[in-house]
Amino acid sequence: MNLDKRFASALMPNYGVPPLALSHGQGCRVWDTDGREYLDLIAGIAVSALGHAHPAIVEAVTRQVGAIAHTSNLYMHEREIELAERLLTLIGADGRVFFANSGAEANEAALKLVRRRQGPGRPVVVAAERSFHGRTMGSLAITGKASIREPFGPFGLDVRFVPFGDVDALRAAVAGGPGQFSAAGGDCGAVVVEPCLGESGVIPAPDGYLRAARGICDETGALLVVDEIQSGIGRTGAWFMCQREGVLPDVLTLAKGLGGGLPIGACVGLGECGDAFAKGDHGSTFGGNPVACAAALAVLDTIERDGLLASVTAVGERLAAGISATTHPLLSGVRGAGLWLAAVLTSDVAVAVEASARQAGFLVNAVQPDAIRLAPPLILTAAEAGEFLSALPGILDGAA
Repeated sequence: MNLDKRFASALMPNYGVPPLALSHGQGCRVWDTDGREYLDLIAGIAVSALGHAHPAIVEAVTRQVGAIAHTSNLYMHEREIELAERLLTLIGADGRVFFANSGAEANEAALKLVRRRQGPGRPVVVAAERSFHGRTMGSLAITGKASIREPFGPFGLDVRFVPFGDVDALRAAVAGGPGQFSAAGGDCGAVVVEPCLGESGVIPAPDGYLRAARGICDETGALLVVDEIQSGIGRTGAWFMCQREGVLPDVLTLAKGLGGGLPIGACVGLGECGDAFAKGDHGSTFGGNPVACAAALAVLDTIERDGLLASVTAVGERLAAGISATTHPLLSGVRGAGLWLAAVLTSDVAVAVEASARQAGFLVNAVQPDAIRLAPPLILTAAEAGEFLSALPGILDGAA
């Protein structure tokens, strides 16, 4: 029985049957089980920050597994403490860190943290339409994508959704409704926002939107939770995208690129939010696993040592400029920042473009019917970006 049939017979059908079975990778390249090579421009959905089989991660993980692979939350270990300290240094603020295993779990922790800090009198969370924060019941409740949220309602959260980027709508929702804004605050406990809507097609917030959200929260006593699960850890050329606007949230959630391929998430409570949880309020058996923390430290060390933030900016600008300069009836433009871009299409042909790219030896993602997401490893070179740009007209022709 081939892998397609084995997959379909053994795994739940929520993913369908993926088009490829990958066997191994090296740098920004991966190979399928038939031996065909691809340039990986999606990196496991913005996860494999250092590409595949990076020696820094291999060495760190191997060394840690040989020492101790798991401690649970009953005991401390050095890697977890080092990683928490390092994240707080990169953020540049006092706080405390809770480690989980995924982005959804990090957001679940953030929601509980908000409830603990704000109390029952501020039960409302304001979130953005078209946002994505995870698929567990709490994170799904604040995900503004009706097609994946509504089949699983009702939820135990009171959420107000507002158009992404609309400051007036945000202000009214935090106040409780149009014309009800009050500096004394109201029933809104928190605003949860992505700096850029990743799953809706890499749509950056308008300039000044995060600063406006910070101001509204400060005026009303609501907490600002910034979800950097996809945008963080250097993806846009800064450690965290909110730093590009000089915004410091009350709670920051991270995952994906943090572990470079190993499962880890982080909920960072800053200022007074760092002390909101009491003993026993939250926990995770696997969260802060020594091996995942060792991998994350290797990711952070390598980004810093190899100057990858500057490289992400430079290569990302080359990639964006090349897409923008490509003239084709199916292509209307590009958006995003750093190595997190969307090639915007003129019609709903993204699935066909993804298939055509795969046939040409490039892995990209049809994130929306009219948008192709590019989130390659942060180690992508200008030459590798050039390979894709050279092939792009032919890829689009193939889709047409």
